[in-house]
Amino acid sequence: MGKKRKHVEVEAPAAKKDDTAPERPKRTLLGWKDKPENQQESTGFRNREKVLVTCSRRINYRYRHLMLNLVSVLPHCKKDNKVESKATKGATLNELVELKSCSSCLFFECRKHKDLYLWMSKCPNGPSVKFLVNAVHTMEELKLTGNHLKGSRPLLTFSSNFDKDPHWKLLKEMITQIFGTPKEHRKSKPYHDHVFVFSIVDDHIWFRNYQISCPHTGADKIDRGGLEKMTLIEVGPRFCLNPIKIFGGSFGGPTLYENPFYVSPNQIRSLEKRQKAGKYAKKVKAKTRRKMHEMTNPMETDEFADMWKE
Repeated sequence: MGKKRKHVEVEAPAAKKDDTAPERPKRTLLGWKDKPENQQESTGFRNREKVLVTCSRRINYRYRHLMLNLVSVLPHCKKDNKVESKATKGATLNELVELKSCSSCLFFECRKHKDLYLWMSKCPNGPSVKFLVNAVHTMEELKLTGNHLKGSRPLLTFSSNFDKDPHWKLLKEMITQIFGTPKEHRKSKPYHDHVFVFSIVDDHIWFRNYQISCPHTGADKIDRGGLEKMTLIEVGPRFCLNPIKIFGGSFGGPTLYENPFYVSPNQIRSLEKRQKAGKYAKKVKAKTRRKMHEMTNPMETDEFADMWKE
């Protein structure tokens, strides 16, 4: 028999190196995506709230300045051209909000160059609120000493009355979403140096804007929690919101709430005219009574009336 051959271990051929170029990362709307696909991104909620601010045609200069003041203190808002105040303004505004990639709208509607109405709406499904704006004072008019950083995020404070009735709770939630600047917004700054105050007095919402002032000199810093040393300085603007109606849709729809104490400015002006007309009617009646009195009580003839004529 022949000898058995020894089994020689044969090494496997080495794998050829891949000389091809690395795969190009995918490009997205937010930039280049360098993360591997198997790595899942965080699923946390990110606030992408954007507010469209616009007004109607033939608006008063004072109300236009109020709108510009709000635009300056809301870094997450977008300003647009004027919209005609017609019956079809709801559809037009909803289309504008969609084109501007916004989710809310603040529409200043001026009537008769005197009355200012504010529409606050969540587009396109609602709800929406219509306010009558009173006691308007702009920043240029007040000339207050307060001053805060432009683009900083505000703190929102509400009075305890907002938790009493359901319609106030709804308004509180809408105001929080519209006036609250989203975190890490590209136009905002990561500071809280002013406060938006919303308080209910006589069924009206009063708005104030205050700067948080911290008195310190040089490199001295205030300790955390040192609220006693902080003060509030008013910045402006000021205005008062009188809620009229709350609608289920955007700029219309079923009525969810109607203010029973609301009186339109037209009725107030008509009552003032009636009061003035009442004063004139009293004067006319007084004249007629005087004439009747003179006719019923004639003066006696004077014996010496013709003495000096001769």
